[in-house]
Amino acid sequence: MPTKVLVIGACGQIGTELTMRLREIYGGEQVVASDIREGNEELMSSGPFETLDAMNKSQIEDICLHYEINEVYLMAAMLSATGEKFPKKAWSLNMDSLMHILDIAKEGKIDKIFWPSSIAVFGPTTPRDNTEQHTIMEPTTVYGISKQTGERWCEYYFNKYGVDVRSIRYPGLISWKTLPGGGTTDYAVDIFHKAVADGSYDCFLKEDTALPMMYMEDAVRATIEIMRAPLKEIKERSSYNLSGMSFTPTAIAEEIKKHVPDFSIEFNPDFRQEIADSWPSSIDDSAAREDWNWKHEYDLDNMVTEMLSHLK
Repeated sequence: MPTKVLVIGACGQIGTELTMRLREIYGGEQVVASDIREGNEELMSSGPFETLDAMNKSQIEDICLHYEINEVYLMAAMLSATGEKFPKKAWSLNMDSLMHILDIAKEGKIDKIFWPSSIAVFGPTTPRDNTEQHTIMEPTTVYGISKQTGERWCEYYFNKYGVDVRSIRYPGLISWKTLPGGGTTDYAVDIFHKAVADGSYDCFLKEDTALPMMYMEDAVRATIEIMRAPLKEIKERSSYNLSGMSFTPTAIAEEIKKHVPDFSIEFNPDFRQEIADSWPSSIDDSAAREDWNWKHEYDLDNMVTEMLSHLK
């Protein structure tokens, strides 16, 4: 059977680039983009699009049946900073959408699921440096709580019902193609836009706040690689740690100054500082590297060069 893909949340920060890459691989007509709102022109014109509420199970089922979908990428979510403003809404969206997809797979209507987790599953009691695959997880944000709960459900549905669901704990993601989406790590996207437009940036985190990050090219490639890996290679059925680089606002600002010499940065931490302080500063992703041969390609230096060359 040919691979027929549905991307839910296709117009979001990750979903947009993921959808376009999947269409390159499988063909435009084989990858159905869906979201509660329409996306950019390239996304809308390169293949089928369906307006979809991720919390409407019957609507998801209808689309899966109509297009003969066998793989679903569930990218719809309310992120960390936005989730703290609307906790119950975040919980409902993040959990109900996952349970709908897990149940559709359990009923035999689709074959494989990708669901993204996050470093937000960790908390202030988690060892911050080189955080291991299996460690203390006591998240303090509604986003992190929903992602940790989702990991447990994914593992349960695999063990109990044989549902082939695969997951990555994304670090902060950086892309020039899409604007920030309400996450705590989004300063590392916004800083580039402000550097090019204004030559300065007002950062909502402290200068020495180290966080795990990844360039979007690597994140999209990892997402597709884990889905295409043989079943026997996927040994973690909660979610895999994934890492590319780790840096502070000061470090990225210094790297930007190599390209924009007059660039300046100020630090005015807000409520997002408390969220960042509860997350790891660096990640051990050796399980992903050993199980399905994950390798990152971008470090801080070549990521900054790439971002500024595109945005300029």
